[in-house]
Amino acid sequence: MVGKACIGVDLGGTKIEVAVLDSAGRVIFRQRTPTPPLDYDAPLDAVAELVGAAEAVGGAAQVGIGIPGAISPATGLVKNANSTWLNGRPFDRDVARRLDREVRAANDANCFAMSEATDGAAAGLSPVFGVILGTGVGGGIVVEGRILTGADAIAGEWGHTPLPYPADDERPGERCWCGRSGCLETWLSGPALMRDHARMTGRRWSPEEIASAAEAGDGGAEAALARYADRLARGLSVVVNILDPAAIVLGGGLSNLVRLYGSVPPLLEKLVFSDRLAARLLPPMHGDSSGVRGAARLWP
Repeated sequence: MVGKACIGVDLGGTKIEVAVLDSAGRVIFRQRTPTPPLDYDAPLDAVAELVGAAEAVGGAAQVGIGIPGAISPATGLVKNANSTWLNGRPFDRDVARRLDREVRAANDANCFAMSEATDGAAAGLSPVFGVILGTGVGGGIVVEGRILTGADAIAGEWGHTPLPYPADDERPGERCWCGRSGCLETWLSGPALMRDHARMTGRRWSPEEIASAAEAGDGGAEAALARYADRLARGLSVVVNILDPAAIVLGGGLSNLVRLYGSVPPLLEKLVFSDRLAARLLPPMHGDSSGVRGAARLWP
């Protein structure tokens, strides 16, 4: 028998997280484990073990899973996952068999957007565009409390659109894992920021090190973050022109770059097709646990 609690699972490239939300939306249990070697069966086993641990606290429950890809409406298989070992697999059905119940799976950025639109930074606002700026770049859309999935389950996938208004030295851009060149993911992910900084300075620093150096007055780090903010504004300008969101919530590791919330909106306002910028650029309220909360909310 399924109880009133819901279980969310966030399957990431480096960690798998599980959380139990009670009927009021409170997290009553949370646990993380490193993502096992990517041979497909090991992550499935890890998900099943985490759900078992969650049910020991919250009882039998409905399970929602956020994945770094989407379930194809055409085939029922995972597509577009930057964790490429998932692609072409019936992941949700395989988890369901292990758990002996129906599960719901959705793109992790959709889960993040759902969490922040429901009781997070963008609560009460619509439409909401949730952005993942981490190992990859993704996006999710929530309208009036519902995830907009789209006919091909790709709504919000701005990370695999080209960088708008490229300068000559930005063409054609790096080759992306998806097979195209110049995708926003190759400009706005954490690894992309590191590569851009290294190209100009010869120093391969982490985003956190770049941010710290910029605060300390390092010119190369400051310039890298300025280029990043400019590219982020260009990328978001197309989203704003098409979706006209009330809020844009940043997630992923680079959402911790506090300066973005001050530097990007003025740049963005100059690019959108409007006499003002109503969209608010917001940090996530639930941090890196927002995705797992949204996964639990895949069930009513």
